[in-house]
Amino acid sequence: MEFTAGGRLEIRITPSDVGKRVSVRRSSEAEATGTKFTDTVGVLASWTDGVLVITRRTGESVRIPESSVVAGKVVPAAPARRRGVPAADFHELARVTARAWQPVESERLGDWELRAAAGFTRRANSVLPLGGPGLPLDDALTRVRDWYAARGLPAYIQTATGAAGTQEELCTELEARDWEREVSAQVQIGGLAAVGDLDADVSRVVLSRSVDEAWLRRYQRFGVPGPHVLEVLGSGPSVWFASIPGSGDVPAAIGRCVVDGRWAGFMAVEVDPELRRQGLASAVMAALARRALDEGASAAWLQVESDNGGGRALYAGMGFSVHHHYHHYRAR
Repeated sequence: MEFTAGGRLEIRITPSDVGKRVSVRRSSEAEATGTKFTDTVGVLASWTDGVLVITRRTGESVRIPESSVVAGKVVPAAPARRRGVPAADFHELARVTARAWQPVESERLGDWELRAAAGFTRRANSVLPLGGPGLPLDDALTRVRDWYAARGLPAYIQTATGAAGTQEELCTELEARDWEREVSAQVQIGGLAAVGDLDADVSRVVLSRSVDEAWLRRYQRFGVPGPHVLEVLGSGPSVWFASIPGSGDVPAAIGRCVVDGRWAGFMAVEVDPELRRQGLASAVMAALARRALDEGASAAWLQVESDNGGGRALYAGMGFSVHHHYHHYRAR
């Protein structure tokens, strides 16, 4: 913590430090235990409406009322692991990937999360099952169909295979009930430092905390970019957008990164088709990775559709490897 010459605590952080690694001391409510202060170290994810949100290296988010803060400072990022693929538990990674692409509304059904975002992407409009639904499967599936029908959406369930704790049995049960698998993708992981160390020209990459109209014109994964699109894209503990200016009003390349504890997730990496194989995707990812390293992350993840051979080859060259697969099943 910071002290003045007289030994008093100081608060040396402001809302402008969002995205940086900080150490915050607050007065504890548990004074009966004899503990007067509680210290929290992590990335300052937000500071709004009098509440600080700090994301620890474990991915846990800690909410701290501004009125309870007695000291705080920016601290150096923890050294990143330079080599190898990080160890990753399926449930840890599933929660991290979900926090990086959050729905506009959600509802719990046991250990299932029903998610909706006006139809923008399957990930934000599907059930995430990380356990049992708390009732017989057929009853749960009826609830799922009704919930999405009430919102004018098809019912999807996102399942995973290929890692401990995944849902091969659920896949079998869904197929037996005539649910159709529509899309499969790989969740890949790798060392973040290897991405940051790429030999790429990052001089033209512009990083921002918010998405602008030019970025959205290159993304083009929606019809009209309503508030639900911006809400999903802006969701996550510490979100960064990258772009490389093009010759007109559309960027030559874009990308998105969400820093969450030790993890940095890469999404929406898009390049002008006429400018591919010129290192633009590598430049975007390297710039985002270096910012994530500054925030204390050390591991990286991304999602790539199984039939995207070009993307899989690119990421393999960056040191990524498959952790598990995920699939979207649609009710017929």
